[in-house]
Amino acid sequence: MSTTARSAPRLEDVARVAGVSHQTVSRVINGSAKVAPATRDRVLEAVRELGYRRNNAARALVTQKSGVIGVVAAGLGYFGPSSTVVGLELAARARGYSMVLASLPDVTPEATSEAIDHLVSEAVEAIVLIAPDDTGLDLGIGSTLPIPVLVLDAAPGRASFAVGVDHEAGAMLATQHLVDLGHTRIAHISGPRDWYQAQAREAGWRRSLGRAGLEVPEVLVGDWSASSGFALGRELAAAGTATAVFVANDQMSIGVLRALAEAGLRVPQDVSVVGFDDIPESEYFTPPLTTVRQNFVALGRGAMELLTEGIRGEITSGSQVVPPKLVVRASTARLHT
Repeated sequence: MSTTARSAPRLEDVARVAGVSHQTVSRVINGSAKVAPATRDRVLEAVRELGYRRNNAARALVTQKSGVIGVVAAGLGYFGPSSTVVGLELAARARGYSMVLASLPDVTPEATSEAIDHLVSEAVEAIVLIAPDDTGLDLGIGSTLPIPVLVLDAAPGRASFAVGVDHEAGAMLATQHLVDLGHTRIAHISGPRDWYQAQAREAGWRRSLGRAGLEVPEVLVGDWSASSGFALGRELAAAGTATAVFVANDQMSIGVLRALAEAGLRVPQDVSVVGFDDIPESEYFTPPLTTVRQNFVALGRGAMELLTEGIRGEITSGSQVVPPKLVVRASTARLHT
């Protein structure tokens, strides 16, 4: 007794079930915006019903397009950059693209150039740069590559395409929250000076204090790690001047909370603490941490929207800014005088 293998569904099968042309199916699968929402939904439902899977190898032979997005990324040991890569990969896959990653242990012009050259040799259709440390970016971004280049969550204005979180606005949300609670002596523990995110978050803190007419104290500079937060938290506790602190990321906040506890200071009764990132563990800190949440899914989606249009030649530049959100938990409270 023999069995006949069921053939894989084809693009034409999807078109027949959806009641549209195969050109319309192709446009939906390739992420074109020139399809009515109702038609797009009908095609996607047919794709799910039939179990259709696009053959990227065949697509590349026909279109001379690889269907691959190249990513140059640094700082992947940190929550923000690594989560940014995950958000981008999800968005790329949703639009039918795969992703190849070139990780930069050290961000230098030479390393950036080598990574970009490698990706171009792999025939990627676009390049995304995720390098929060500004060092070494200019060489790659300033070159005249024949494909779209997008800077993702780094200093804007350094490539034709850019998508990023509004870190300054997030810092202003955090600081204004403390101001609204009656705090007038609000310290700041920043990230490394050469990171764009650290610079923008410090700027937001300064701007909020200025608007409130409050003194801007000296910034304590950390390195994103819990250990640096602990060391600087001890300095903060010893000084005994601040009633609140805005910490530039949640990892450093872990160290700050421990340092304050060891110094006999209660959070939030004696010192209120706000972080940034909303890492998954933040709501389980002692106390649960008030922090600023970044939308990494929206970052990736925005990047792929611009890149898809850039790859099709519909636009030559563009930018998007993703707003952050303040998440209030138990580490902040009204100042009692």
